[in-house]
Amino acid sequence: MTIEDAGTAPARRTTLADVARQAGVSTALVSLVMRGAPGASPANREKVFRVARELGYVPDSRARALRQGRSQLLGVMFHVQQPFHADVIEGVYEAAEAAGYDVVLSAVTDSRSEDKAIGTLLADRCEAVILVAPQSSREWLAEVGGRLPTVVLVRHVRHPDLSVVRAADMKGLGLAVDHLVGLGHRRIVHVDGAGSPSAEQRRRGYRAAMARHGLEPRIVRGGWAEINGSQAVEQLLSEDDLPTAILAFNDPCANGVLSTLHRSGISVPEEVSVIGFDDTHLAGFSHIGLTTVRQDAGQMARMAVGRAISLIERKDDPEVHRDGVVVPDLVVRGTTGPCRQ
Repeated sequence: MTIEDAGTAPARRTTLADVARQAGVSTALVSLVMRGAPGASPANREKVFRVARELGYVPDSRARALRQGRSQLLGVMFHVQQPFHADVIEGVYEAAEAAGYDVVLSAVTDSRSEDKAIGTLLADRCEAVILVAPQSSREWLAEVGGRLPTVVLVRHVRHPDLSVVRAADMKGLGLAVDHLVGLGHRRIVHVDGAGSPSAEQRRRGYRAAMARHGLEPRIVRGGWAEINGSQAVEQLLSEDDLPTAILAFNDPCANGVLSTLHRSGISVPEEVSVIGFDDTHLAGFSHIGLTTVRQDAGQMARMAVGRAISLIERKDDPEVHRDGVVVPDLVVRGTTGPCRQ
């Protein structure tokens, strides 16, 4: 081994045997103390804990779980380009840690398919998987659900082998339309999510809300990314048919709408009001101040983790087989205002 190799070699993990040797007791006794099991005197417990602290011993929960035939792992598939997914993952980590589980992430990118991302989790000894806004076919998702407990987040899909947690998308779009109508808007366009998960439910919510107010709906094809919102506004401008308000599929799409309006010299909200969906952490930045429909990422994450663990532990909980629906609310910021005259 070279000097360089020696300098970079990882330190050996302190073991139960190291603690036992230093404390002058058996490894079995140290194991009892660390598990909180009876059989050790108060004096020996105190000595073992003291030596463990001095040596920096940390119990290897993963190894213990594997010895018990468990991995204590929850796998999470997510799309790396989606800010809302990052907010969900933060909540998943918190909920999983509180329940004694660890999390394995597998990302979908432009060059890495959902099949690959899900396959990695299946091979990683995960006890359950949480799939955030999957776009795979219902049949493939059902196949995954037949192999191990599966929770689908942010997608309307029905199958007895899948547990679903989603937002009340139709209600969310209704809140947005009601807000705009209350500001005097009548020409409200929805830039939709094309084939994205939840897009159809949001289209339905928009149409229903517009009909409720006696207004003519207009849907322009969009998508989940900024470029889709930008292209939708360019289409409206080319047709010389700019509405007074635009309801975007999600926050990134809304950011694309805002960017193109700004480049075109159109002021927001004085000339056009804009609303997004998700209330990602980006939406609240002061230079954006996006009015948006908030679906609670933390609540959805906690619900998903709870359902995954219930499925793993085979708890008799009928709720896991019904859609877990999180009711959204509207967060009003600076991109909506009274309709222009």
